[in-house]
Amino acid sequence: RSRTLRTWGHSESGLAEALSDEIDRIDREGGATIAFLASGMEGLKVRLTAKASTDAEADLILADGEERVRKIAGPIVFGVDDQTMESVVLDLLVNQGLRLATAESLTGGMISTRLTEVPGSSRALVGSIVAYQDGVKRSQLGVLDGPVVSEEAVTAMAIGACERLGTEVSVAVTGVAGPDSYEGQEPGTVWMATCVDGEVEAFRTLWPFDRTRIRQFTVITVLNALRLRLVARLID
Repeated sequence: RSRTLRTWGHSESGLAEALSDEIDRIDREGGATIAFLASGMEGLKVRLTAKASTDAEADLILADGEERVRKIAGPIVFGVDDQTMESVVLDLLVNQGLRLATAESLTGGMISTRLTEVPGSSRALVGSIVAYQDGVKRSQLGVLDGPVVSEEAVTAMAIGACERLGTEVSVAVTGVAGPDSYEGQEPGTVWMATCVDGEVEAFRTLWPFDRTRIRQFTVITVLNALRLRLVARLID
């Protein structure tokens, strides 16, 4: 039997190094084996496999393995088996009675597309503003004159999405997917923001990837940032 833990926020080599002592222990003492599979915007998967004479015994081995991995990996584990980042985020929103809007530039609607692939996403997702051109960012989301690949711009986009669509929560992204630079910013430069209850948290990433992976990794990264805030909100 097997079980797959889905993670985001660590490289395959980094996570393998973090789990190296546990892997060595398994080699010595037995237990669920661990394998890694990098799956792009689906996350980095950690596959646990257990062999036993009965299903019940295998399940116990898997449960022990999962507990050990979670203790080491911590909050980068976002789901199990068929759960996706989108389904987990939507469940958190529904459970907390929150509504979500998205404001997208370089992703061009990919975030809302991923979310709407989850059945029942309308329970939390209200809508999306795809502000690809600079003029749309300014007229529809309240971005002021100045650079649109910036903390100020993505913050305004996050706030603007909540205000325009009447939600308590939003995610926003703006950046340079390439192949050319823009506003003096090199390809891979991305600003992301989450807005929860009127408070915005923004951060910058420089992806060393091609245009497709820049956009894909931005989608899962900004949703993961929202997931972490929603989990923290539950604890608070």
